[in-house]
Amino acid sequence: MAITSKQRSQLRGLAAGEDTIIQVGKGGINDNLIASVKAALAARELIKGRVLENAMLSAREACDALSAACGAEPVQVIGTKFVLYKRNEKEPKIVLVKDRKKQ
Repeated sequence: MAITSKQRSQLRGLAAGEDTIIQVGKGGINDNLIASVKAALAARELIKGRVLENAMLSAREACDALSAACGAEPVQVIGTKFVLYKRNEKEPKIVLVKDRKKQ
């Protein structure tokens, strides 16, 4: 599921007030981190992560790797922080705006 620029903008606004709940450290991305990201996405749909200074990955690399491993959409990467979104099919918590096409 690809999100549009308007939906991405909406998600960025929602993420601004969220706390960072995922941290990628020198251990990098492992199975435990992927499992915790999947659980957090299932519970919240929108999560904010941070890459610590001692990590071997950049925030963009960590965001891309986690989004691929979890089937999530990367929303934003700024500095050492990133935001991921994955819609919960059973119980959606975030209603995304629809893109209106002019006719």
